[in-house]
Formats: sequence, C-alpha cells, structure tokens
Amino acid sequence: MPIHYRTEGAVGIFTIENGAVNPTTPSMHKELHAALTAFLRDPAIRCGILTGAGERAFSAGDDIKTPRRDATPREQLRDHLWPHATERDAPHDFSWSRDVLAMERFKPIIGAVHGWCVGMGLIYLLALTDIRIAATTARFGFPEIAYGMGGAGGSTRLLRHIPPTVAMWMLLTGEPLTAEEAERAFLVNRVVPPGLLMDEALGIAERICRHPPEAVRVEMEVSYRAQDLSRADAIAMTKHLYRLQRMGLAEGGDALEGGFMYRRGEGA
Repeated sequence: MPIHYRTEGAVGIFTIENGAVNPTTPSMHKELHAALTAFLRDPAIRCGILTGAGERAFSAGDDIKTPRRDATPREQLRDHLWPHATERDAPHDFSWSRDVLAMERFKPIIGAVHGWCVGMGLIYLLALTDIRIAATTARFGFPEIAYGMGGAGGSTRLLRHIPPTVAMWMLLTGEPLTAEEAERAFLVNRVVPPGLLMDEALGIAERICRHPPEAVRVEMEVSYRAQDLSRADAIAMTKHLYRLQRMGLAEGGDALEGGFMYRRGEGA
C-alpha cells in the first residue's frame, strides 16, 4: 500500500510512498485514515512521525491525473453530500481526505519533510503534525491557484500558522517557500541536513514519549480547543482537564504536596 505505517517502540511512523514525488490518490486517503485510526487507538504508541519516501518529495499533493468517473452533475452533487455512498471497495474520488481532516487527534505527530511538500501534501502537514523538521531540500507551496483551484487557505487556516503576509504570498502567488524561509515564518521548527532528518524527528519523538501520556493528551487538547473558545471558557476547560489529570495520577500512586509531586511511600 502507498501509505506505510509501522512502529518503532512507542513511535508510529507514517510514510507516503508513491513513485518519485509521492502524489496522493483516492485510495491513499482512505489508507491514511485507517492508519491514523490504528495509531490513535493504540495506547502503547505515544507519538508519530509523518514523512515521505525517497529524496524528491514529501508529497506533491493529489494526483491530478487520477481518472474521474463519468458522472452527471447530480451524481457529483450526491457524491459530495454523501461521500463513500457509492464507492464500494475502491474510492472513485478524493472524499476520504475530508474524513482525515475531520479526525479528532490529541496524540502528537512530527512532520519530517524533504523535497517538495505542496498542495494536499502541505495541507496534511499542517493538519496532521504539531512539530515540523525540514531538510534543507524542502520546498513548501500551494500552486493550485494557477489551475483555478484556490481554497487551501481555508482548509488549512494558514493564517493561524504563519504571519498573514507570508500566508497570502504563498496563496496568491503560488510560489513555494524554501526550507529557510519556512523556518523564518515558523512554518517549521528546524532545518537540518537531509541525512539527519529522520534522526532528528525520532529524537524529538523519544523526548515526547518520556512524558506521562495523560499530560501530553491534556496539553494538546487544551492548546487546540482553546483557540476557538472565549478566554473564560478556555480557562475553565483547562482547569477541569488539569484536575482530572492530577486525580488520575494520584489514583495511580502519585500525589501532590506543596506543588511538588512525589511517589507514595517514597517521601517528599
């Protein structure tokens, strides 16, 4: 399958592999959804890495050469409103990407990017990763506007990721950012030589895996949900989840005293 999912210890690794530049097909979106579901359901897997195979690309986005089924406008509308209703064993359009983007995910994933990361590849990078490492060869962009397919700014909420001037430059000119430009715009955290890309990503994943999974889950959930809440609601939700987290740790043998955590039976 073009979406490969494997585990190394507590780390799940997703690899996009489909030819030289890893374009995505309708079936690959369905495969990615299945792999993400397995990743999220497994409590033994604490962190993920999303990358692309080969050297030329993370992913060049949806394969525009994918044959489209012959459908009337009414049938196309039905497929849009009720995706998967007529696909049987194999998807005939890219609708599974909507399911992937709609997934609730509070388990961290690190993006490891080399070469081209454009179109749907960049949409997935923004939606599915929380920390991003780029090789010096990486290029990031949304070229769709040149083909009359604008809209990436809405599906990614790109203006929340990077400064508006940089976001609109990418969206309206269609020109890509280099790895160094992406780092300056905070689209990625670090830029490393290509040979160090996966080592860097694995090192960060292992650091995250050392923390209590409850704390990672709470930190992710409050951080992402709070963006769409009022200040009062964000504080209230954070307090509730924080207290539930601490109660769970105390039940397991940890306790708080004077602001410091200690293991019962071991003293302060």
